[in-house]
Amino acid sequence: MEKIKRGKLPVVFESTIELPSSRRSSRQTEADDENSGSEEEGSSKKRNPSSRNQLREFLAIATVPLVLVLGNSILVPILPQMVRELGISKAQSSLVITLFSVTAGLVIPIAGFLSDRFSRKSVILPALILFGAAGVLAGFGAVWKSYTVIIIARAFQGVGAAGTSSIAMALVGDMYSGATESRALGLTEASNGTGKVISPILGAALALLVWYAPFFAFPVFCLMSILAVSLLIKEPKKEKAPPRFRDYLQANLKILKSKGKWLIPAFFAGSLGLFILFGVLFYLSNILEEPPYAINGIIKGLVLAIPLLGMVVTSYTTGANIKKNGLLMRKLMLTAMFGMVVSLGLAVFFHKTMIVFIGLLTLNSIGIGLLLPCLNTMITGSVEKEERGMITSLYNSLRYLGVAAGPPLFSWMMDKSDRLVFITVSALALIALGLVFFLIKPSAEVA
Repeated sequence: MEKIKRGKLPVVFESTIELPSSRRSSRQTEADDENSGSEEEGSSKKRNPSSRNQLREFLAIATVPLVLVLGNSILVPILPQMVRELGISKAQSSLVITLFSVTAGLVIPIAGFLSDRFSRKSVILPALILFGAAGVLAGFGAVWKSYTVIIIARAFQGVGAAGTSSIAMALVGDMYSGATESRALGLTEASNGTGKVISPILGAALALLVWYAPFFAFPVFCLMSILAVSLLIKEPKKEKAPPRFRDYLQANLKILKSKGKWLIPAFFAGSLGLFILFGVLFYLSNILEEPPYAINGIIKGLVLAIPLLGMVVTSYTTGANIKKNGLLMRKLMLTAMFGMVVSLGLAVFFHKTMIVFIGLLTLNSIGIGLLLPCLNTMITGSVEKEERGMITSLYNSLRYLGVAAGPPLFSWMMDKSDRLVFITVSALALIALGLVFFLIKPSAEVA
């Protein structure tokens, strides 16, 4: 049973029933807590939104990771064409994904500190503006056929990306708790996955106009997210004065020291999931254009979207149902990692049989869809609100570094052997399975 903090403003997290504002008995409050999550109150206390208003908040927050994931996935279909148009190597094209992700990964902890020091929205909104503006610069770099300008612009986009998805996760933790928080985090991860599904199709479709058109789509999506966050999100006030940087850093080091036994494996598992996901997308994008497949355009985008669709549906369903059930999370994480080991292991033998191969990649993506919402809920709930920005930022930083490592390492392994690709990632998934089994043992009810 989660404790309910008493404060000045009542808040209800029930997403399906608009509850009265009058005080209720403790027994009724406990029943509501079990059904829809505990109510965090005090000066940061959530409002008492109707189902419709809460849905609007969910969707506004979800636009942030949606914009972010477009930053990479929408470009995956055009990488082979970029090689031809700019006269660069496959490895150089992979840097368009890698540099963006490395920059984001390095800056995310700083963004997390700033969001804890000031506010979440004061970091998210400028980050979205930078993200969109850098997208325009990258587009002009492509018009000028300047690979250097594109790379510089992508680095700036990475800086902007650092202040988006990870801060949105912390904002969810600030605004909601209990089952509502799990649903919101599940929707956030599903939004991330939805972006991954639609972005290859969208990128391929836009490239039919001109190959660099996807770069100019970034400011449009950023503007939509800026309006949604500005108008629909009312961020809770901070309960305490922000700590000094030294005290803040010591507090987070203390958290890592006390909970690092399971936090570090959790960070690794989340990072590995996205390393595999983007590496596989890069691999698939390249082989689809080669004989005997010769698949291009929107059809290629649709094929790339199939595994990701499995991830989206699974991610949303998982987030909506795990609530704070730690035992269920552990079972789902173990199931996810086992499915990834099996599917990637079988891909060693069936990577040349396209229908079977796509099925195996979809099974792998379903595993990632099971894994990430559980990790998000555990990590977000592992710390108090005041330190949440840094911890979620460290987690997302490692996720970004996983994304960054995927394309170049897969490119290197593809030059050696296709089988080497899947032997390597299945072995890494097996290691992660062992870490989850032995080290990540959440309590029956996650805080």
